[in-house]
Amino acid sequence: MMNQLIARFPAQLKEALEIGRAAKINAPEHEIRNIYVAGLGGSGIGADFVHEFVKNECTVPFTIGKGYQIPASVGKNTLAICSSYSGNTEETLESYHQIETTGAKVIIVTSGGKLMEIAKEKGYDYIQLPGDWPSPRACLGFSLVQQLFILEKLGLTGDSYTKSIEKSIGLIEREMEDIKVEARKIAQVLDKKIPIIYTTDRMESVAVRLRQQINENAKMLCWHHVIPEMNHNELVGWKDKSDKWAVIYLRNEDDYDRNAKRIDINKEIISSYADAIIEIYSKGNDLVEKAMYLAHLGDWISWYLSKLHGVDSIEVDVIDYLKGELAKLK
Repeated sequence: MMNQLIARFPAQLKEALEIGRAAKINAPEHEIRNIYVAGLGGSGIGADFVHEFVKNECTVPFTIGKGYQIPASVGKNTLAICSSYSGNTEETLESYHQIETTGAKVIIVTSGGKLMEIAKEKGYDYIQLPGDWPSPRACLGFSLVQQLFILEKLGLTGDSYTKSIEKSIGLIEREMEDIKVEARKIAQVLDKKIPIIYTTDRMESVAVRLRQQINENAKMLCWHHVIPEMNHNELVGWKDKSDKWAVIYLRNEDDYDRNAKRIDINKEIISSYADAIIEIYSKGNDLVEKAMYLAHLGDWISWYLSKLHGVDSIEVDVIDYLKGELAKLK
């Protein structure tokens, strides 16, 4: 099932573009001076991508909340996007109830649930996503594309990002079979190891996405860090050799030259301790295309790992248990 959802990613992006183009977003009453996105898990990762995509153009601060509390900076001059695929995410609903008291411009992105009820009751702008996808983490395209359109329609960015999404669709469709072949080979190297993911700071969202997909689809622990920050701390921790460590470097041909050199030196140091070093280079002409390519490759890696581990890539029983236990406390 998950492999079918992953294979539908280009089609999802196409549908997401259609939904975004048709969405009606009203002008705010007050000037937008900052952006706040409330969203977690599969519904929150889209904001991570969007933030990295637009940070060199969008001139207002962009903050992402992945908890219950909102920052004091949220007010009448805030664009507040509440993103939850189900519409019932506990933390996002709690954040909304705080946001509604601030006078912020609220826009809701969801397929239904309580958030959809709130949007209709309160008269908020909303974008409704298709509700027939069984796994929110398989809906990355729906989430990030709608947020890009919201920013574009409110004049906070231009239209280059949604145009790049269009180009990403063709890139992934052309590369799909080669992506699957590469993903299978990488998964075989990662099998029975602890993946450690490194990339530069402009693509942390891709590393987070890969880590989360390996966690949920393959039921494996792993971690990530970014360069150059990890050169100031984590690099010192590489002192013990283990056949369990497998390091993945997510790279781009146009990485900042000092960061590219840092990765080369990192590899030289870490290769003395890790059992495997894997370098994955992106394809595409700009940051959006490169990120979509690597994200899709990572999704396939996580699925092939789930097959090697003999686990159900859809199942998240432990999360359901956690939600059930929390529900008893209400």
